[in-house]
Amino acid sequence: MNAERPSGRGAADDVADLARRAGQLAGWAARTGVALGRKLPGVETAERSVRQVERQLLTELRRRLDEVDDPYHAALTAASAMHRPAAVEATVTLVPARDNHAEPLRAAMAELLNHSIGFGRERAREYFYAIILRQLTPDEARILSALSDGSPFPAVDVVERTGLGGNGRVVLRNASTVGKAAGVSLPDQVPGYVTRLIGLGLVDLDEEVPSLETQYEILLTDETVREAEKHVRRAKFVRRTIHVSRLGAQFWQACDPSLG
Repeated sequence: MNAERPSGRGAADDVADLARRAGQLAGWAARTGVALGRKLPGVETAERSVRQVERQLLTELRRRLDEVDDPYHAALTAASAMHRPAAVEATVTLVPARDNHAEPLRAAMAELLNHSIGFGRERAREYFYAIILRQLTPDEARILSALSDGSPFPAVDVVERTGLGGNGRVVLRNASTVGKAAGVSLPDQVPGYVTRLIGLGLVDLDEEVPSLETQYEILLTDETVREAEKHVRRAKFVRRTIHVSRLGAQFWQACDPSLG
């Protein structure tokens, strides 16, 4: 942020370049962490080292993304030093607040609208991917890496069975074996990770796949599932599968260092 930009170069150009570099760093960290974990079973020191590098890469990536081209951040920064007309690059007029400073929310929207004017298809896609990438945790990157080849994984919801045999309240949603396969640091958070990835549109939730019967049985013995089962009088397990979505596959391809 403090470095001088080349003439004619704006924040949108910076974030496009950063997205390309950031995607390679994060993709490499996630995939390498999984690969080494499989090749060196039991070598805890090596695994910890890989995880530390992964965390450092993703932390630095998120910090840089937060500093570059976050419209709300830019609006707040501008507002704090503001003695300028209520406009952004003379393209979108802002509504000034009572103190003659642009309101941060309005300024942030103006920043986005200004970007939309100059963005082509590729730059818009890179910006979109950068925003997604900034929201991922290291464990979620690992899960996406494990799903990236298109393989389905079992998922279950733990629900309370009603007196008529129907489904009552859900006490656990989207538990899955994918966390163990990905080697996540927080196995008990896998249901939340999967739910977030579904919410981001990177992962799809589908019907049960009978060929995964053995994996479903293993999942039902998972500690998180067993703990949830204790909180209902009569538990019912709703079986589903998860797999990378079309968006998730496109996103991973953009971040996969082996394709760069």
